[in-house]
Amino acid sequence: MGLAVAFIMAIYLGDLVKALVNDLIMPVVTLVMPDIEWEKLVVGPFRVGHFAGTLITFLIIAFVIFLMVKVTKRWGIE
Repeated sequence: MGLAVAFIMAIYLGDLVKALVNDLIMPVVTLVMPDIEWEKLVVGPFRVGHFAGTLITFLIIAFVIFLMVKVTKRWGIE
């Protein structure tokens, strides 16, 4: 049961972090670079802007999971 709950929470955590990146973090990037749309930033055939957004999303999710594991170990939950 715990694994099922963790799986469902991870799905929605991913959606929440995507919203955080797309709606809060990347508009700040757009303010810093006003003439460039970050998702459409391309270097040669590579979509660098989309990759940057996905990378930021991954790093936030990895950090939250790291914190969750650290807290559960401190509480003695295996």
